[in-house]
Formats: sequence, C-alpha cells, structure tokens
Amino acid sequence: MTHSPAAAISIRNLVKRYAPTGSGEGKLALKGVSFDVPQGQIFGLLGPNGAGKSTLINILAGMVRKSEGEVSIWGFDIDRDRRNASRAIGIVPQEIVFDPFFTPIEVLENTAGLYGIPKDQRISEQLLADVHLSDKAQAYARALSGGMKRRLLVAKAMVHQPPVLVLDEPTAGVDVELRRQLWELVKRLNDEGVTVVLTTHYLEEAEQLCDRIAIINHGEMIANKPTREMVDMAREKIVVLTLDKPVQSLPSHPAFIKSVATGASQIEITYNKDRTNAGEVMGQVQAQGMTILDVTTREADLEDVFVRLTTEV
Repeated sequence: MTHSPAAAISIRNLVKRYAPTGSGEGKLALKGVSFDVPQGQIFGLLGPNGAGKSTLINILAGMVRKSEGEVSIWGFDIDRDRRNASRAIGIVPQEIVFDPFFTPIEVLENTAGLYGIPKDQRISEQLLADVHLSDKAQAYARALSGGMKRRLLVAKAMVHQPPVLVLDEPTAGVDVELRRQLWELVKRLNDEGVTVVLTTHYLEEAEQLCDRIAIINHGEMIANKPTREMVDMAREKIVVLTLDKPVQSLPSHPAFIKSVATGASQIEITYNKDRTNAGEVMGQVQAQGMTILDVTTREADLEDVFVRLTTEV
C-alpha cells in the first residue's frame, strides 16, 4: 500500500458496551481507550484476562462493532473506509481454525481469492517458504502439528501483504522451541517493514520482542511507554548477600525497602536505585557488624512492573 499515515493504527476514545443480558447491566469492555501504534514497531498489548484486549483486537478485525470512538488502520477509518482498513491489516487469531480437508497451499490460495488477488499476483509459495512449510504444501491441514498450524495462520494473515499484522496470543500453549521460531518469524516480518501488534501473557516475550508496550486493565489503558522505560518504572533493585555466619538480626536503613533472610546466612535487600546503590547497601550492612562473603544483584523486570500496575487500585 502506497498510503503512508503517521501511525499504523490510531485509536481515539474507543468504547465498547456489550448489550445487557437478562436483568444485569451491559458489560463495559472498553472505557474510552486512546493510543497510537507507531509505524514499523513491534507493539505489545498486555493485560490480564478480561482486560479488554480481545475486544479491541476483534474491533480491529471487524468482528465486533465499537460503541463509540474512532479507529483507523493505516490511515483508513474502519467505519468510513472498511474495505481499505481491512486490506491494511492481517489478524492471527488465538483459535486455530482451518478446514481440515484443505492443504496449506489451498488454504492460502482460497484466502487470496477472498481478497480478490489475481492468480499471477499471489505469493502463496513464498509465504509457505517464509513459515518453513514448503514441504507440507500438499499435506492436509488436519495432519499438521499445532506449531505448523500456528505458522500457517501467520502465512494466511499475510496473503494480501498487509502493512500491519496483529498476533493475538500467538504462543499460548506452545512449547519453547515453537515459541522461539515464532519470535524469529515476527522479527523477520518486522525487519521487512511490517508493523506488528502482539498481545501476550508472556512478559518475557514482550520484553524481548517489543519496542513499545501498552498495558490495559479493566478496559482502561494504564500504561503506554517504550519497553525500556516500562522496565525502568520498576525502580527497585535487589542485592543478595551471603554472610560469613548465620543471620542473627536483619540490617535496617531508611534507604532499604525491605530486608529478608533467604537462607541461614543469606539476606536479600530490596532498595530504590534512585536513592542508593549496591555499594552503599553493602557498606551499611558491614557497618552493622556483618561480614559479606558473596554478593549478587537483580534488576526488577517487566513482570514486577506488570504486577504492580495491574494490582494498584
């Protein structure tokens, strides 16, 4: 697509109210969410179950109608220009759904046909090669392993060569090796210029892959920052000290957030790295009459930030 907007996806004041069932009130799944997905990035959308991630993805996919707000994909408004908005995005759903009697090549050819792509402009063989399924081109889809089906879903989402690809929990329930293969595929597509939106439960995945991370909770956006800044939001650092004799009393200091014994002669001190550093922590411990034999430090990671943000009231 030649059209090149400022943002790959732009969302403003997006609200989704589900109609009430029985006597209960309708569920408010999205409460005025606004954010942009920058072009060319891998953008992580995180949140606990029921936070509103799937509703948001389904609105982008055209499967759920929004209640209020504006959404554009590659500059095309999803209401005013649904056709171009749909052509600008590929969606890899959580559920693996294929007709079991089609071969992978037929799956891709049929999908290309639905998009009205002329036969001489289709890239089915290339896509199968990209997802390492060339040798399975003529196998029935039902004979593929779970991992192969996941990769075929990615190829299926790319048949119309959209500039934006959304992966909804792509590695849920898959083994470590397959997860690694999918990561490599996502990175390669991104290197080729595809903007990727990734929803995931695996914080390690988001931290390693994403340029930027947004966290949604109870239908509201509670954080949206570059990944490095998001990780830096956890200003806590932990130092683990092994002492020369069993711990009699725990060291204390105003700069220590907490101090706990993790073994007979081992203590773990959590401190705010804006207020002090590991050297000063060790100095305080030694000043309180303890001899340190060994020291290791640990930075807070994205998991710490996620837990903190989603449990804050």
